[in-house]
Order: sequence, then structure tokens, then C-alpha cells
Amino acid sequence: MTKVKIVTDSNSGITQAEAEKLGISVIPMPFLIGGEQFFEDLTLTQAEFYKRLKSGADVSTSQPSVSSVTELWDSLLSRENAEIVHIPMSSGLSQSCQTAIGLAKEYGRRVEVVDNQRISISQKQSVYDAIALRDRGFSAAEIKDVLIKTKFDSSIYISLDTLKYLKKGGRLTPAAALIGSILKIKPVLQIQGEKLDAYKKVNTLRKAKEVIIGAIRYDLETRFADLCKNGEMSIGVAHTDNEEEALRFHKELSEIFPGIPVTFCDPLSLSVSCHIGPGALAAACMRVIKNGPFMEREEE
Repeated sequence: MTKVKIVTDSNSGITQAEAEKLGISVIPMPFLIGGEQFFEDLTLTQAEFYKRLKSGADVSTSQPSVSSVTELWDSLLSRENAEIVHIPMSSGLSQSCQTAIGLAKEYGRRVEVVDNQRISISQKQSVYDAIALRDRGFSAAEIKDVLIKTKFDSSIYISLDTLKYLKKGGRLTPAAALIGSILKIKPVLQIQGEKLDAYKKVNTLRKAKEVIIGAIRYDLETRFADLCKNGEMSIGVAHTDNEEEALRFHKELSEIFPGIPVTFCDPLSLSVSCHIGPGALAAACMRVIKNGPFMEREEE
């Protein structure tokens, strides 16, 4: 019997401790801070990351080395009849996905790389979906097929506390950042598939939360309406060094959307955090794969 192994990276927000409990593997994302390399959740904690970021240190992201990926794959495939589902960060946000796709060509169909353009809690949901499909007896190729077909069944909305880090990363001109700071603008960004894009501008956290709630309500009532009726949607909350506010938002969303489970309340991926800074608050609506029309396997 084929044994499916599931691999993701730390952009999913899944810690090494959680990965061990789930029986999966998580590749730690590397970071360069002041010229020194660190690995998320191994030699770099959330607290240390934000301490360095707030101090003005030069923080940049990198992608896992080729050897770290292939050595893990080789180890997992050493068991007879094993195959891998690899779920990396969105190809629109990192080169690590394309690198993995290229490496997988040397492994035939034993490694299936899923480019379903997810990040943070939506990527985490994909991992949970893959685990559920694996436990139902799906092969690596079948799991990939389902995750690709459902890749756009999620939205993430993010409220920023500051424009400083967008400016620092070259995603905002100094003049725009200055104007934004003077007017106390708190932009709400969105992730719909590949990229992090602007969604709306507000000037208070309360208004930002209202915008996010409105956006999620609209998504649930329009593009995800049928999935809602089938009980196939969930909501998650994420944050950057803003746990107390995230817990409050989690409670608010649970009360506003009583028919939708509000599941995760996690830190955002550090790969996103280094570009948007601390104090951000995010929410996502995501499909939870159950019994869609494409879920029937061919042999069934």
C-alpha cells in the first residue's frame, strides 16, 4: 500500500511541535538578519524576530536550500511505496515553490508539488485538507488535483498598523508613506491567489475591522455561497505580534458569523511579516474540503 507523506514549509504557520503531532514535515524558512542566517521556529522565534525587526535590523527572507529539500524528500521516500505531497508557500510570493517544482521533475510522480497559491492560515488549511484526503486513501496525485481545483476558494484580508515596512521594502514610495503617516492611514490589503494587493484605505483599526468583516461577508454571500450552504467554509484569524487584538477579533467573528466555524488564530507567516511589520491583523475565509463533486475517486 502506498504511504503518502505530507511536506509543507513554516510559512504555513505550522510549528515543528505541531508537525510532529500531525505526522507531517515542515521545512523551516531561512532569514537573514544583519548578515546572519536564522531558521524559523528552530533558531528564530517569533519574539526574537520582532525584537530584531523593531530595532531596525536589516531583515530579509530567503528560500530553503536545494539540499534541505531533497535530503528531506530522500529520507521520506526511503520507505518502499512512499510518495510525497509538498505544499509550499504561494509561487506568487516566493521562488521556493518554483524551485520545488523543478526539483520534483527528478523524482517522477513520487513527489507532487502543489502550487495552490496559499500562505499562512490558508496554506495551513490546505495541509489539513491534504491530511484528511490522505486518511481517506487518496494518492499524492489525487490530493494535488483536489488542492489545485480548490486553490481560489479562499480570501485573506490584512489590516496594517504602519506603512513603515512597506516603504522599507520598496513597495511604497517615501512620499506616499509620509502622507499615509500624517493622515494615519491604515491600509487593508488582500491576498487573492498569487499576490499581496491593496484593498481599501481607512484611518482606524475599528474601521479596518469593519472593512474586513464586510469583505468576508460579501465573499460568503457571493462566490462562496454554495460552499456555505454545504458547510464547507471556515474563517481564520492571523496577526503579526498582535495576539491580544487577534483573540478579540476571533471572538467578534464567531459572534458575527455563528454558522461558520472560526478556527485558527495564528501568527502570520514571518515571510509576510517582514514586509508589513508588527501590529497587523488579518482574517481569512477558506474552504474546508468535504464532499464536492470532484471528490469521488475514479475507482469509486
